[in-house]
Amino acid sequence: MPWLLVSVLLLILILLSKFTYSNLFTPLKLQRHFTKQGVRGPGYRPILGNTAEIERLFTEAQSKPMPFDHRILHRVAPFFHHWSLKYGRTFVYWFGSRPRLGISDPDMIKEVLTNTGRLYDQVEFNPQARELFGQGLLGLVGEKWAIHRRIANQAFTMERVKGWIPEIVASAAKMLDTWDKMRGEREEFEVEVFKELHGLSADVISRTAFGSSFEEGKRIFALQEQQMHLFTQANQNIYIPGFRFLPTRKNRQRWRIEKEIRHAVLKLIENNLKSRENLSNFLTLLTSSNEEERLGVEEVIDECKTFYFAGKETTAMLLTWALLLLAKHQEWQDKAREEVIRVSGKTGLPGAENLNELKIVTMVLNETLRLYPPAVTVTRQTLEDVQLGDLQIPAKTELYLAFSTVHRDPEMWGEDADEFNPARFTKPRNHLAAFLGFGLGPKTCVGQNLAMIQAKVVLAMLVRRFTFEVSPSYVHAPITLVTLQPQYGAPIIFRRTHI
Repeated sequence: MPWLLVSVLLLILILLSKFTYSNLFTPLKLQRHFTKQGVRGPGYRPILGNTAEIERLFTEAQSKPMPFDHRILHRVAPFFHHWSLKYGRTFVYWFGSRPRLGISDPDMIKEVLTNTGRLYDQVEFNPQARELFGQGLLGLVGEKWAIHRRIANQAFTMERVKGWIPEIVASAAKMLDTWDKMRGEREEFEVEVFKELHGLSADVISRTAFGSSFEEGKRIFALQEQQMHLFTQANQNIYIPGFRFLPTRKNRQRWRIEKEIRHAVLKLIENNLKSRENLSNFLTLLTSSNEEERLGVEEVIDECKTFYFAGKETTAMLLTWALLLLAKHQEWQDKAREEVIRVSGKTGLPGAENLNELKIVTMVLNETLRLYPPAVTVTRQTLEDVQLGDLQIPAKTELYLAFSTVHRDPEMWGEDADEFNPARFTKPRNHLAAFLGFGLGPKTCVGQNLAMIQAKVVLAMLVRRFTFEVSPSYVHAPITLVTLQPQYGAPIIFRRTHI
């Protein structure tokens, strides 16, 4: 029928018009808007934007290792490094048809992260990448985020976390005793600390925040490792609407992993509710908040997933890089050991009463966070038209805030900004956004108290018991895989101190 043909042609024409408007007219209009303000970039390419070049630069960067120095930006954020050298500290690039501003100006970063007026918020996860964190704190916005954040703040107060120190000490002692048995009669032995510290951190987060054990959470952690790789792959690609529902091989894998994780977490929640042995852990607070803020079962599962992953990953990576840095810089390892012996006395066990005296250990950890932060970058988006610095930025523009670049800014840190020098933390920082190890502002990492206390305790116990150096088999190849990781592991050679 003619009317049917006309209707179909009209529908096709409407769809083509919408497609052309959103994928050609609007991006080119926005590109002209930024160009007029002096913000340049690689230029918009229809549909895919600059994602093909981003993927190519990542592939090239990760195909070869580098010397063991700390000039790692070309490897962990290759597209940002490449384009910032070409276009300056602020530039525009395109993720599909969406503009992203690459920003390494500390004033602009401070303005975005400390804003409390609802001008900026999280960038929504790619639907295929959402499973890793679910609808937990890292992916929420608005009032839902505020409710979840209030509960999490109660769980990770400094006072509460200090009460967990005996459990942290017990987990660390168990790991170090295992290493001693591994050593046997040998003078020295090699440990792949990347794997070992993930196991330790998983045990600590299980016992302290969830009132369970590593064995109970072991399957969850293993499945989240698989999710992490799928998350990274999905986040690097443009999402095609509806594609997540197609039964492709990777989608079926995502569905299977997500179903199994949610079942395992639900079982853990049910066991916790039955026992109620530890009324101070995070899981208990999630399930016993006041009626107005009480979370539903699915919300609790999502929040548990977030903290299982983030709680383990952040501390494990901080300790891994700290050990590698101390293994390379023996003079600071010696200083840390002397301090631990002086502070801890005969017992050798750090406690809540003397952690604040570990000044050198704290400086080492802060310098580690500066050079190798768990998050190389943070993304935000504008919720409305805003003025940021001298720029007029339209609503829905995404902002790529380059933490690692700021951490190596000579204006912030001096000409030796690429060098490992914990002593720089004896002086106050000259800018609020100079150091972003755990973020800044309202969305600062809620678990930073646990991460730092656990790292101090474990590092203090380890440097007291062992001396260590980088293994000849170590290959320096930092890689961004959700967090900043050593691509080929972190083998270190240990020797007993006999203190």
